[in-house]
Amino acid sequence: MKNVDDMLLFAQVVKARSFSAAADHLGISKSRVSKSVARLEAALGVRLLQRSTRRLNLTEVGEAYFTHCDRILDELALADNTVGSLHREPRGTLKFSAPVAFSTLHLASALPDFMARYPDLTVDMTISDRLVDLVEAGYDLALRIAPEPGGPNLVARRLAPIRRKICGSPAYLARRGVPQTPADLLHHNCLDYTCMNTDGRWHLRGPAGKAAVPVAGNLRINDDEALSQAVLGGLGLALLPTFIIGGELRAGRLVEVLPDYLPVERSIYAVHLPDRHLPSKVRVFIEFLQQRFGDDPYWDRLSASVEN
Repeated sequence: MKNVDDMLLFAQVVKARSFSAAADHLGISKSRVSKSVARLEAALGVRLLQRSTRRLNLTEVGEAYFTHCDRILDELALADNTVGSLHREPRGTLKFSAPVAFSTLHLASALPDFMARYPDLTVDMTISDRLVDLVEAGYDLALRIAPEPGGPNLVARRLAPIRRKICGSPAYLARRGVPQTPADLLHHNCLDYTCMNTDGRWHLRGPAGKAAVPVAGNLRINDDEALSQAVLGGLGLALLPTFIIGGELRAGRLVEVLPDYLPVERSIYAVHLPDRHLPSKVRVFIEFLQQRFGDDPYWDRLSASVEN
């Protein structure tokens, strides 16, 4: 394999029609250019250029060889332009994972607006609550709901708060009564979302600070949407995320109880690997979602409207 730098310098000499002009164009010394071409000729065992004091002429072999070297120059320029274009303008494939319920209810409906704004982008979205390894799975980023951002060797961008409220259906509350204090929850059927690892206690923040309230119920489930359906059916009370039940609260199909007692707030984050030159497709997607959801997301405005 010949030295590619020597091949490219040779092509530049031919295109510039002189060693001096090629050296000036590249910002290097004429002697360096001359030595490079001589080294290439020695490696090939042929003469590529006929030199005279007034001009350079390609040999027959040199002319054929230049055709291939010039093609390499063009391909390198094209590669540089491709990288620059992909970095400047969002294009290519954006591959990411996102939580199931949030994707179904909010993210999927946001994608048409995003993709209309960036028509050269293709989206490859995996909907899963599984914690994915970005490197192993080849993802550009992942959306995660968590109390704290990111993880080791990850950069996290907050997209929106994820709040939960203690809710029940009007029918359940008419049958069992409305709890007035956290201690009253002991007398209610409190349904458990297992992914929160409550261990039989709801960890709430109230006027007096944090409290771990013992609860018990006849349903434990690992899916918030399914849990909300059980609550809507009148089975019991649950800590439900407002991004799922905002509309149900507004319509009166669910009622918030103990509004002064809330669990620790989580957030949805976009996480990606550290990169000094973040691809534009990742940057614009994160910015789009921050604008779309933000610190006062529309689902919380829906759920708050019944209280005001």
